[in-house]
Amino acid sequence: MFEYMTQPPIQSNPVRRILAASLIGTTIEFFDFYIYATAAVLVFPKLFFSASDPAIATLESLATFALAFFARPLGAALFGHFGDRNGRKATLVAALMTMGPSTVAIGLLPGYASIGIAAPILLAVFRFGQGLGLGGEWGGAVLLATENAPAHKKAWYGMFPQLGAPIGFLLSTGSFFILSKTMNESDFINYGWRIPFIASALLVFVGLYVRLKITETPDFIKIVDNKQRSKMPVKDVFVKHTKAITLGTLATVTTFLLFYLMTVFTLSWGTTELKYTKSDFLILQMISMLFFGLGIPLSAWLADTYGRNKMLVSATSAIMLFGIFFPFLFIAGNSFLTGLFLSVGMFLMGLSYGPIGTALAGIFPAPVRYTGASLAFTLAGILGASLTPYLATTLAQNYGLAYVGYYLTLAAGLTLFALLGSRKMMHEEA
Repeated sequence: MFEYMTQPPIQSNPVRRILAASLIGTTIEFFDFYIYATAAVLVFPKLFFSASDPAIATLESLATFALAFFARPLGAALFGHFGDRNGRKATLVAALMTMGPSTVAIGLLPGYASIGIAAPILLAVFRFGQGLGLGGEWGGAVLLATENAPAHKKAWYGMFPQLGAPIGFLLSTGSFFILSKTMNESDFINYGWRIPFIASALLVFVGLYVRLKITETPDFIKIVDNKQRSKMPVKDVFVKHTKAITLGTLATVTTFLLFYLMTVFTLSWGTTELKYTKSDFLILQMISMLFFGLGIPLSAWLADTYGRNKMLVSATSAIMLFGIFFPFLFIAGNSFLTGLFLSVGMFLMGLSYGPIGTALAGIFPAPVRYTGASLAFTLAGILGASLTPYLATTLAQNYGLAYVGYYLTLAAGLTLFALLGSRKMMHEEA
């Protein structure tokens, strides 16, 4: 397992196969993540936990949701080690086979009424498996794309894994939207929610088939041929590339923070304080995802044309300005303005998210690139995502929506500082 084998020249890898292999994994990743997030609120407290105290059951369910955030850095370190030591291809297959079966297993898991305390324990185990696989998936998908890309199209190739985010969100939100419209509450709780989890097996099969057809990346073959493999990639990242891991993490924080403000926080605040119906708000969010998807290829093209760092600096500066307009656009009783607010926010998210994978890959040398890029991305996820909905809600309740915007603007300022500090490290040829 994970063992590198000498292979023929990489030009046998068709471009479409490379891009499909990088896209399918991140689509599964985000699809799995979003369906779990939805089910953790709507279903799991009733099904997998004791019904004696609904409030505690909800908190326990959300605790299993949070497990993935802590498992992802472990997955980044684990799969990053093998990705840098034994090859991108084998590691990507292993990450997919850790993530996918864990999701399907959740869809087949009996409830608390059937197996008692084993239900929440197994749910936590499978959720941890999801997070572990997710931690190794993103970095490998980005490297598969960028290390096979021509020098002048690095960001364009690197944006295909990023497209998995809006596609996964649309698939998951659309699935639950259709299920909520076609079955009653009882049927949805009994079996309907399981359909997206089990159906993800099809995506896993397609992803596995495509990835087994590809060959190793040119950069990794050069590492092997030149005997440059790192013995301990994780140690080297933190000891020899401390500046890169620090700046790379901070440069990515705002991307995560903006996403969770535009999805989790706005859904909660919009359907409670602003009194939008859940179905109406989900429609607005799905529309905003189209703008997210539009921003990703546009930013990749701009990054290849004018430079990744310049593109990210411009996007982050725009996000800083966007934070000021929070209380003026996100208001009650005006679906147009709220839809505009969500769409602009997600478009800016796309501009920031599109080149970030290529940029992170570019600041680490090839022998530790899988580990370094994966850890920077997952650590930024913890800093930018784990507490964002809670902090934003607290700010909004105590001080008003304007302070949620200031929170975003402050974070964007920190990211801008990191981007300016990493200009020389983001080698456009890397």
